[in-house]
Amino acid sequence: MRILGIDPGSHVTGYGIIEKKSNYLRHVLHGEIKAQKDSLLSVMLISIYQQLSEVITQTAPQAISLENIFYGKNVRSLIKQAQVRGVVIFAGADKGIPVFEYSPLEVKKAVVGYGRAEKRQVQIMVKAILKLPALPPADAADALASAICHANFSKEQSI
Repeated sequence: MRILGIDPGSHVTGYGIIEKKSNYLRHVLHGEIKAQKDSLLSVMLISIYQQLSEVITQTAPQAISLENIFYGKNVRSLIKQAQVRGVVIFAGADKGIPVFEYSPLEVKKAVVGYGRAEKRQVQIMVKAILKLPALPPADAADALASAICHANFSKEQSI
């Protein structure tokens, strides 16, 4: 099963694709979609959708995994993040790919073993789990962590 993990953000949206075969996880691709500075919200959302659609077309995932919104941020950030999440969910639905959501606590626990882990710890564990040659960027690491989380939980789900 191929899983696309996404870390939705208005400035940087991280993505990471892994492949799960039995209990083995293999890294396929990761990267970041960066919004142009001072671009209109509508332009930013279209850009994220187009770039994400390209990643989906290139990698053909069977599932998309993303984090639920973290409630401790300021309201403006939450609204923008929710809008990006909407674009991500739409991109998956538009391509007929089921989208699964996990809390930040579940993602960190699945990767680090501790739900309150720091970003750097997530990066280090993602690098170790996927045997990457270098630390992935923080947002891509969070996206890969989301994909790993889904790979761990997918036994209990229909996909």
